[in-house]
Amino acid sequence: MGFKGKRGEVYKLLKECLKERNGSARYSEIVKCIKEKAPHIKESTIHGSLHVIRTRIDNRDIDEIEHPGKGIFKLKVYSQTVQVSKYKEEDFYPSLASFLVNDLEECTKAIVLGKNYFRDKWGTPDVIGIYKFPDYLPMKPPPEIVSCELKLDGNQLVVAFGQACSYKIFSHKVYLVVPKSSDEEERSRIESLCLRFGIGLVLFDPTDINDPKYEIRNRAIKSEPDYYYLNKYINRLDESKKKELFS
Repeated sequence: MGFKGKRGEVYKLLKECLKERNGSARYSEIVKCIKEKAPHIKESTIHGSLHVIRTRIDNRDIDEIEHPGKGIFKLKVYSQTVQVSKYKEEDFYPSLASFLVNDLEECTKAIVLGKNYFRDKWGTPDVIGIYKFPDYLPMKPPPEIVSCELKLDGNQLVVAFGQACSYKIFSHKVYLVVPKSSDEEERSRIESLCLRFGIGLVLFDPTDINDPKYEIRNRAIKSEPDYYYLNKYINRLDESKKKELFS
């Protein structure tokens, strides 16, 4: 098995690009990387070569690289290195609350909860927010509750997704926030699940507390909560939290 000419060059560059990205990367990232490394190769040639390479991988004619998910290439022998953050999850909560209000504009007010504030085995959102329409509007729907789960450990994405799902019982919208350095295959699966369940997905840099570089992958889809549980959990907020959230 071997590739010659431009296709062989693309294959070599593909492996280089994967190594530079902790062993795995999405198709669009790879194309961009190869174009930067080899501007003399036409983009159409890159796409054609990657299509052939992907076919050979799926037919098990290539042992070095695998195609674990849609649009993802991964080096088999490369040990995935997950970035370890020197910060705690709660260090990111204030900036996440600000991101929800000012960048996503999904909330008019967002506050930090986290830890085991609700004292409930179903968990507590790290950040909870509310979206209220301005008083000057003639027609105003009820306020919307938005809950967020942030996970610093890229190996705990399934756990984080389960927690995010549990928040839907008392929230109109739910967001899951995970590290950009998470394994590409795992992140791709979580993204697919989030789309199916209407959960918003946000990526962030867990190594930079001053600029986490929050990046929206998909927005949450609004759904009606169970108002019994919504009132139950809102009543668990102490008066200072209620005032901070609803004022």
